Amino acid sequence: MSDKVCAVVVTYNRKNLLLECLKALRKQTRPIQGLYLIDNASTDGTPELLLEKGYITELPPQNIEEPWEKEFIIQNLTDGEEIKLYYVRMHENTGGAGGFYEGVKRGYEKGYDWLWLMDDDAEPKEDALESLSIYFKNSNIVGLAGSVLLPNRTIAIYHRGKINFKKVFPLIQIPLQLQEYQKQTVEIDMASFVGLLVRRNAIEKIGFPKKDFYIHHDDIEYCIRLRSIGKILLVPKSIIFHKKASKTEVEKFFLGRRKLRKNFSEYWLTYYGIRNLVWLGKRYSKSKTLFYYQMFKFLLRQILGIILLDDNKLKRIKFIINAYIDGLQGKFDNKKPKRLLYEK
Repeated sequence: MSDKVCAVVVTYNRKNLLLECLKALRKQTRPIQGLYLIDNASTDGTPELLLEKGYITELPPQNIEEPWEKEFIIQNLTDGEEIKLYYVRMHENTGGAGGFYEGVKRGYEKGYDWLWLMDDDAEPKEDALESLSIYFKNSNIVGLAGSVLLPNRTIAIYHRGKINFKKVFPLIQIPLQLQEYQKQTVEIDMASFVGLLVRRNAIEKIGFPKKDFYIHHDDIEYCIRLRSIGKILLVPKSIIFHKKASKTEVEKFFLGRRKLRKNFSEYWLTYYGIRNLVWLGKRYSKSKTLFYYQMFKFLLRQILGIILLDDNKLKRIKFIINAYIDGLQGKFDNKKPKRLLYEK
């Protein structure tokens, strides 16, 4: 087994889902050799539970001012071989993008041949990595990914697909047709960080995920860079389950139609998706005229929705406009959303 694989798992306040993810990684029939666990300053007792379950034997210090890393040894549940577990306790929540930046950088510096990226709510099937490893020797492949299934075993189509550089707002990705999943392999342009396996020499050329994104669309941005130097291959028989977190939207009705709206206390999270998509659209769209038309059209629709359905209307409108402007100007102040909404 010449290729060394290191999983990179980013977690924040989902300790029970994390344990299920870690167990699935330990049960792989094609074992992993390393596991970078990036704990984004969880406040739900994640380190204590990891200690209780034997994943770590030492708790991180309190009140750290920079990331703290410690290496531990766990066993693969399939063959009993050792897995090096690198537990990184972040000093603050850097979002999914910051967590994957940290994990990819550290895993790359440790010399692993492949890095398998996933959130803490992912659960790869036992033979998921084995099905992907068949293609390790294809030198023109820079990324591998399997099918993402929801708990009800339906395919989560937006996790794998093509990228459309002509019509880039409000979506840049085009999901694969379901019949594509019947093939042995499919060339794709993007795969979410729910089970994307990245080759080391690709990281050497394109660098690490863009930590400035904080959350949302960092995986699309990274795949655009990956595709510039090689192929990303979907292997449908490799399966990873995605246990989506519960939604926080509020249900409202307008003219008899059901609308889901974000609660004001959670509204700050919408900033990152808008800003990052605007940045991607401005940078990569083939038709700038079409991009600006689509962007302004979508902005007007959002403002209208706020006026008709939401509370704190002026704050929300100002907030949304700031997200668009910051995306156009490439400003990545990730503490700004909460300042805009909640500080007097």
